[in-house]
Amino acid sequence: MSAPVPPPTREPGGERSLGDIVGDVAQDLSTLVKQELDLAKVELKQEAAQAGKGAGMLGGAAVAGHLALVFVSLALVFLLDNWMPIELAALITTLLWAVVAAVLATLGRTALKKANPQLPQTQQTLKEDAPWARTQNS
Repeated sequence: MSAPVPPPTREPGGERSLGDIVGDVAQDLSTLVKQELDLAKVELKQEAAQAGKGAGMLGGAAVAGHLALVFVSLALVFLLDNWMPIELAALITTLLWAVVAAVLATLGRTALKKANPQLPQTQQTLKEDAPWARTQNS
């Protein structure tokens, strides 16, 4: 973390010098900026993990859907061919997999929407820190 801060030096009247005050404010602002950057990094990692999870689900759904579409579709077409023309059997199978793809896409989209790239904690602490920084200049 940061090095320990030495106690402020006092001038003979008990007053701190302007240099001490400016130095303390500069150090406090430096610490504040570092802490805000650390918070932003943590929040970004969390949000990236959430977005990655949603993207991974979509990718997995695409691969699984493709393999299932190929093999199950063939089996279904051949099964339906026993009762209807093969063209109609293929059309029915295609419509079935279109519904499955729509459901998977909706679930993946919902997972991606849960990611919040706005960094609410960082925004809140920055709002709290702005008045503090203004009072330090006064």
